[in-house]
Amino acid sequence: MTDRAARAIAECRLIATMTEETGRITRRFLTEPMRAVHAHLRVRMEALGMVVRVDAAGNLRGLWQPPGVGPQRLVLGSHIDTVPDAGAFDGVLGVTIALEWVTIVKQLPHPFAVEVIAFSEEEGVRYGLPYLGSRAVAGQFDPALLTLKDSEGISVDAALRGFGLDPAAIGDAALDPHAVCFVEVHIEQGPILEGENLSVAAVTSIVGQTRLTLTFTGQANHAGTTPMHLRRDALAAAAEWISNVEALAQRTESLAATVGRLSVTPNVGNVVPGIAQVSLDVRHARDAVRIQAVEELLGKAEAIAARRGLSLARAGQLEQPAVSMDEGLTSLFTAAMEAAGFPAKTMHSGAGHDAIVMAGRLPTAMLFLRSPGGISHHPDETARPEDVEASLRVAHEFLHRLSLQIR
Repeated sequence: MTDRAARAIAECRLIATMTEETGRITRRFLTEPMRAVHAHLRVRMEALGMVVRVDAAGNLRGLWQPPGVGPQRLVLGSHIDTVPDAGAFDGVLGVTIALEWVTIVKQLPHPFAVEVIAFSEEEGVRYGLPYLGSRAVAGQFDPALLTLKDSEGISVDAALRGFGLDPAAIGDAALDPHAVCFVEVHIEQGPILEGENLSVAAVTSIVGQTRLTLTFTGQANHAGTTPMHLRRDALAAAAEWISNVEALAQRTESLAATVGRLSVTPNVGNVVPGIAQVSLDVRHARDAVRIQAVEELLGKAEAIAARRGLSLARAGQLEQPAVSMDEGLTSLFTAAMEAAGFPAKTMHSGAGHDAIVMAGRLPTAMLFLRSPGGISHHPDETARPEDVEASLRVAHEFLHRLSLQIR
């Protein structure tokens, strides 16, 4: 293992200790552990000669500007928030590797400015909506988002102020106009590279996503005295519908459809459930396929609710079209992989990333690293030193080629 690969991995392990929950990695948007992450990464950035700041959306940003070089800059980054009970590498590895990219740029014959961003929010855990950090950087932060509230009733506005930030200044978080392109390095979070025994791949596109919440409302009643044929059981309706979700995904090529959250009221063993609220997450690389699947599933839900004498309500959280990565930057990555001695593997991403938002602002590319076992969003998530080193070898070739274009 090289020093730089070991350092990037060790940094992830250290940051994993900065958590809201003892024994579990949980770090939501602007919670106290994020202050510790900022403090640690600030020291790392300043040691590299970077000018560091926290913008009004809570993103930590470091800029390395070599003397005598123009203002054009490469922007690198990923997120430092997590899902509950997460692994140590999702998002964070993209930040620690980005700092290693800065050391590579410093050694180039023709260095250029680099900005590294540790995005404050990508997962959508605290407020039910992802990409709050990158939305601000891309200049796409809708002021209405400030009114969103978390499970404790704390608004985004209040969370920002509690972190010592000024919500009125979020517009100032937008990218500097001299930004040339954005690159995100990330673990794959899936089994494809593992199955092909490959270390790295260039991402060609990120799948589109639809996220909804459906609420089946029936009638809570006594479990012993309410005959089966007279019940308006919301949970039974939801369970029937969930089976339809799985069946549709299994028969539709490359479609991913997931019900990951279920809330039941009154949630008592001897009471017929009166309300069942479920999440729906549908993803596909082709928007038409995704949209058709969502329409079919909503139709199934309406039919099930009507047949059982229930009402159905739905609320949308996210409607994100599929996004292609920049072809020129992706070609630089495939050429860099070959020059570094690796197959020029390309693939689409089944997970959303900050790159999906940044691509709406400037040319964007992604580099994936193998996820051992295909595991992510789980404490067993990890990264292999040889894969991190492979990504850095590819980075050297990529940055050399990019420097010829930025000059």
